Amino acid sequence: MQKLNAHIIAEINDLVAKGAQINQQVSTAERGVDSEFTANVAMWVTRLGQLIRKLYGEKSQHFVAYAEAAKTGNFYNLWKSHHVQFTQMLGVARAIKHEIENDLLVDFKALIQADVFADFLEMGEYLLQEGYKDAAAVIIGTVLEDHLRQLTKSKSLPIVNESGKQLTMDPLNVQLAKAEAYSKLAQKQITTWAHVRNKAAHGEYGEYTAEQVQMMLMFVQGFIAEAAQ
Repeated sequence: MQKLNAHIIAEINDLVAKGAQINQQVSTAERGVDSEFTANVAMWVTRLGQLIRKLYGEKSQHFVAYAEAAKTGNFYNLWKSHHVQFTQMLGVARAIKHEIENDLLVDFKALIQADVFADFLEMGEYLLQEGYKDAAAVIIGTVLEDHLRQLTKSKSLPIVNESGKQLTMDPLNVQLAKAEAYSKLAQKQITTWAHVRNKAAHGEYGEYTAEQVQMMLMFVQGFIAEAAQ
């Protein structure tokens, strides 16, 4: 299991265990459960929602499924003929537990917010050393894109397109190379690293290796250092 916070692991395990107990009780209840039981259900639902927000965000598939179940009319009137909404939430909790147990989720947010990092490149290097090449690729690529944007500003070149949207790495790279801000070789290398970052950002994790991300890190470190001279 990857290095998730022990409290997160304990929380999802407890949610799944308590959720199974609640689901068993409501699936056999002949009528609506009492107020104390409903309070316990409400606490369980709140805890699950908070955990999903922390790990995945509100735009994630897990949160969408959670929110859809929560919209069920008269949600807390749970009994054997009206409990599928709770069963759906329990399914989400079990899916999260499965992802944690099978190393399919990393608490990147907790790592990224840690005070031990001096800057984003150090974050990327740390994640890479810990085996999180995909998060590292995204962070390192983002640093490179931001550097290109700052370099573009310094050259008085446009950083937005005709629609007012910010230019992404590839168009920034093209116009900087045309302006001879750096060599054609550097342009080709940046194109390569832009593709790696995009693959990481779109979940195409098998399309690149940790070694490539290491090379990407070394290039970005040198590229930024050279520009500062």
